[in-house]
Amino acid sequence: MIATILNQVLAFVALVLMQAMVLDHLDLANGWVVPYLYVFFLIALPFNTPPWATLLLGFALGMAMDFFTSTPGMHASACTLMAFVRLLMLRLLAPRDGYDPLKRPIVAHMGMAWYITFASALILAHHLWLFFVEVYRFDNFPSTFLRAVMSAAATLLLCLLAQALTTRATRLQ
Repeated sequence: MIATILNQVLAFVALVLMQAMVLDHLDLANGWVVPYLYVFFLIALPFNTPPWATLLLGFALGMAMDFFTSTPGMHASACTLMAFVRLLMLRLLAPRDGYDPLKRPIVAHMGMAWYITFASALILAHHLWLFFVEVYRFDNFPSTFLRAVMSAAATLLLCLLAQALTTRATRLQ
């Protein structure tokens, strides 16, 4: 139990720092693609995380990103929405026998098709909310929507890459 909590805290800190110090400074496609790898923390939370803790962790993750990016409340609201959508998606995609509490929502435990469906919905909800709150208007809807979708695709690819790298490292130990 303590090891799980410690691993989650380390993942939280590592993902926020990587996002704030590396990924936020990348200029991909002239700003059209902004990968937000820090959302992988919420995607990969264990299945047995209580709903109140999921929402609280989503808010805390967003506030941490808001602190580093000077965007008061934007990331906090997007991550809280993502945490809520996570709860809905877990209910919607639940297997007949329920989830194994020892597993996590990652490709190695749930399979590629399940993971793509689950993570895509969460990432897209987060990105659409974040990008539309950022521009704070709908008059340029197509370009904002395209930017959110392209960034969501890049984020999903980064999440898959992060899993491939960490799963392989775990197998070698």
